[in-house]
Amino acid sequence: MLEQLELRRFKCFELLKLPLAPLTLLSGTNASGKSSVLQSLALLHQTMRDDEWAERLILNGSVVRLGTLPDVVSQIYGRDSFSIGLIDSGETCEWVFTGDRDDMSLAVDRVEVGGEVGQTRPVLRHLMPYTFDSEYEDEVAWRVTNQILNLTYLTAEREGPRELYSLEDRHSVDLVGPRGENAVSVLFNSRDRRVARELRLQDTVPTLLRQTEAWLARFFPGCSLDLQQVSNVSAVTLGIRVLDGTGFLRPIHCGFGITQVLPIIVAALSRPYNDENVLLIENPEVHLHPAGQALMGHFLAEAANSGCQVIVETHSDHVLNGIRRAVKSDKIAAGDVVIHFFRRPSEDEPQVLSPTLDSAGNIDVWPEDFFDQFDKDMNYFAGWGE
Repeated sequence: MLEQLELRRFKCFELLKLPLAPLTLLSGTNASGKSSVLQSLALLHQTMRDDEWAERLILNGSVVRLGTLPDVVSQIYGRDSFSIGLIDSGETCEWVFTGDRDDMSLAVDRVEVGGEVGQTRPVLRHLMPYTFDSEYEDEVAWRVTNQILNLTYLTAEREGPRELYSLEDRHSVDLVGPRGENAVSVLFNSRDRRVARELRLQDTVPTLLRQTEAWLARFFPGCSLDLQQVSNVSAVTLGIRVLDGTGFLRPIHCGFGITQVLPIIVAALSRPYNDENVLLIENPEVHLHPAGQALMGHFLAEAANSGCQVIVETHSDHVLNGIRRAVKSDKIAAGDVVIHFFRRPSEDEPQVLSPTLDSAGNIDVWPEDFFDQFDKDMNYFAGWGE
């Protein structure tokens, strides 16, 4: 499991050492660095996936498009380089990337794995020092590579309802995609694969399609799915039934919430057995009723408890409360949840505060602007505040 992320001179950070857990929740004010945390991991993932033998960090690829060097190097603390570090099982992997102002990719200046700095110009495979005799030089390199290479990054701008969904090659497209664009294809291609036991709902066939359908029905009671391949076309139609006894409808007639939740469920349920996968999600609450947002927090807690490391960015107090309820109901241990609250950089206050949960789901401290808008509004209506 990834235990800590370290960023130096990346975007708004001078130095960030961010502890990670099976479930990590990122919250905070706008433009305070939450998305930058996810983007740093997405950059590593993108480069490993887009070019296996890349010697440069790809800023603009299949997952994210972040521009040029000035867009990703801190304009206050940086100049022409930044670093990304990951700690796994107490050992560190760190990359230092450098470039010129107009560069849309950055050179790998140095790689440090397990405390040892690689040679100046090592052969890189998946951004790791590689020798053809022994492949990856260090076990920690293999573990980190496996997790970053296979992570799923879901942005807040997920695709909405479609008439047709492209059917991709199951051997080359095994992730739902940053906008969830491959979720239906993954679901169709792997529909008969058995879901990990820890995430199976009882009294339901343990296959990916039926378990996905059952989890969707928790968010949208009565929901069921019908996937049909279009004859002579590499495409699939998705039919959705929202009430028992009715026919299947086109997704556009079923509300946006279903197509926003579907990629998250498929991503969590389709992960390989006995494999540590990382799931990055921006704003899982999009297009969901508050009750659905709370259920999403509960679902992500169960996914994390099953072995899928989840890092979620959210503005929803309902998602937070769903996680707190999962802790109280013993669906996940309090020690397996980390909460980080981000604020805009300031010389007077730390940029990140980390409230902690106890086993009853209680939070020890509530910083200003940490999911407190409801209280502020109620105080205003009661005549107690401005």
